[in-house]
Amino acid sequence: MAAIALRASHIHHLAKRRHNWAGENPGVVLVFCIVFIVGVGIICLFAYRRWMARKAS
Repeated sequence: MAAIALRASHIHHLAKRRHNWAGENPGVVLVFCIVFIVGVGIICLFAYRRWMARKAS
């Protein structure tokens, strides 16, 4: 007996997933990317300023 008993319809559904959230919501993905890039830029700016302050001391 199998360790996990699934019906054939469940197995077919799991094997044939075609739902792509990112493809249906490209605007949200774009906003996530922009926010990530801005966030990384701000973190790098603070790190650079700290590095320059330590270097000047």
